[in-house]
Amino acid sequence: MTRVALIGLGTMGPGIAAVLTRAGMTVSAFDLSPEQRAKAPQSIKMATGVLTTLGMADRAASEVTIHADLAAALNGAELVIENVPEKLELKIQVLSEIDKLVGKDCVIASDTSGIPITKLQAGNSAPGRVVGMHWSNPPHIIPIIEVVAGQETAPATVTWMTGFVKGLGLIPILVKKDVPGFVENRVLYAVMRECLDLVEQGVIDPEGLDACVSWGIGYKLSVVGPMALLDMAGLDIYQSVGSYLNKELCARGDVSPYVTARAAAGKLGIKTGGGIFDYTPAKITELQSQRARRLVAVRKALED
Repeated sequence: MTRVALIGLGTMGPGIAAVLTRAGMTVSAFDLSPEQRAKAPQSIKMATGVLTTLGMADRAASEVTIHADLAAALNGAELVIENVPEKLELKIQVLSEIDKLVGKDCVIASDTSGIPITKLQAGNSAPGRVVGMHWSNPPHIIPIIEVVAGQETAPATVTWMTGFVKGLGLIPILVKKDVPGFVENRVLYAVMRECLDLVEQGVIDPEGLDACVSWGIGYKLSVVGPMALLDMAGLDIYQSVGSYLNKELCARGDVSPYVTARAAAGKLGIKTGGGIFDYTPAKITELQSQRARRLVAVRKALED
């Protein structure tokens, strides 16, 4: 494997491109947006700098080439990573176009955050080569990739993708059932649902919630995973506390008004200068740099 086509240069694209290039892949990228194409080189450069800090060996054969034409980006690709916005109809459309422009031996991977792969491979002329490759944000720092098979994904494709992820120096997480959200996001969204509910009920403010989670369960879970934590605490303790606490936890099936009201008002977070918290351009730059440094430091500590 030497030639990879990356389709989509939004939030995740530049980091993915940096990882692939650094690992020795020849990478061509495509995005419909001229703005995203213009921003991508600097974003890729920043992600590459983080990889240098992490000590990832530089096997880059060339820089990422960025195209305004999909067919040009796909030319000669042996692996295509679809990374367009999280809309089922859009992804199916893009995957259909990719299917027509690549050879039948080309592996097509989707970086969907949780749309079942079975839905995305429907209608593909060679569905056995379609597989989920879910990177975690920021993709140049978080070292796991979920590998997900749809109903028609060939076992050989899953085996190949698992080996490919290992070859990048990352950790493949094999998801054994194609469920919405896969594993990482199902756990994350369960946590987010409870956090939003606690803030909305006035149990705690957003700053206190973040401090509690980061320095409490977040700190602990980075070293001891949930299943190992059950054993560490004792299953009898979990059974006892869970017997009264589980029924008290938030079980809403919709999205909290705490989020929907802000989204409707255009307060989307960092990208709009305000969401739950407010951000100035200087604050955004400071936070991005600070968070990258801390994530790198934590990863180094965990690897040691």
